Amino acid sequence: MKDIFARIKELFDQGRFSVLATIIRQAGPTPRGVGTKCLIMDDGSFVGTIGGGILEARVIEEAGKVFDSGFSHRLFFTLKGTDVADTDMLCGGDVEVFLEPVSPKGLGHLAVFEEAIKTRNRGGAGLLATVIERDMWLFGDVPKAFLDRNGQRTGSLSYAREIEDFLFAKMDRILDSKQPSIVDIRDRDGKNIEIFVEPVVSSPVLYVFGGGHVSRRIVPLAAGVDFQVVVIDDREEFADVKYFPDASDIRRRPFEGVMDRLPVDESSFLVIVTRGHMHDKTVLAQALKTKAKYIGMIGSSRKRKIIYEKLMEEGFTRQDLLRVHSPIGLEIGAETPAEIAVSIVAELIKVRAGKDLGLKVDG
Repeated sequence: MKDIFARIKELFDQGRFSVLATIIRQAGPTPRGVGTKCLIMDDGSFVGTIGGGILEARVIEEAGKVFDSGFSHRLFFTLKGTDVADTDMLCGGDVEVFLEPVSPKGLGHLAVFEEAIKTRNRGGAGLLATVIERDMWLFGDVPKAFLDRNGQRTGSLSYAREIEDFLFAKMDRILDSKQPSIVDIRDRDGKNIEIFVEPVVSSPVLYVFGGGHVSRRIVPLAAGVDFQVVVIDDREEFADVKYFPDASDIRRRPFEGVMDRLPVDESSFLVIVTRGHMHDKTVLAQALKTKAKYIGMIGSSRKRKIIYEKLMEEGFTRQDLLRVHSPIGLEIGAETPAEIAVSIVAELIKVRAGKDLGLKVDG
């Protein structure tokens, strides 16, 4: 979705029309899930895929009609057994695709897409809501809005302000589900209105403290599974972009007071892999004062015990230390830097998915 939104912005700047195709409903096995998007350009090229094969061919064909008419369209499609040879499906399924024109004249929609992009890039969360009820499409214009978690709204869902209020009230539940879906809402006249709602959540930021061999293995793996990775080291020769081409940012900072310069919050992940016990302790003491979602520190049980004892002497409690994943990573028998990185990133994924791990403190 990130690439598609960015491409929409480029097309607006170029004054070009496009058609945005989104899977809004499915039943049974289909090539891609609800919320999957494909952006079709006026020259027939496209960004993204909704699964390939006959389904995508039909969607591109229908997109041509949307270009001609300027009106949105809901495409219902049943994939039979004979239709699935060119897809990754094992059997047929039903799918509904919403095709909407994206016009460079639609500045309201541009603002909605831009706000969704900003939210994904800067942190935060919100809902992208699109009215898919035909009776509410005004002259082909589809009401659309972005509602962020702080109560701000961009765009409009037409006259149905009560719908926006309803979505704000249900936002936490919808965001927690992480799944796009159709929400049925009744307006003040008792009429049922279908709204396609998509949670938009920024990729969590992973701060990696230390720029050594393990970090160089962690960064590309973590970036590849949608973490925004920031690398911090106090040495110029290690805080070097040539070692971390996949990082979102690389900072040379002394480890003392480093958290004061980082916007660490409850969605942040912290991985401590510095070059020595004292630096690890320095970073960990600061990390424990944050609300970070994940704190992990590399090292043996012996190293962990030494650091924990010193921290407890400084006033930290056993409950504080229960927040720390150390030794870091899932237990897979990892030995090499590459294997250790795999175990660490696997643990990050598990925590991000909301799977609790049983942590313990020695001593």
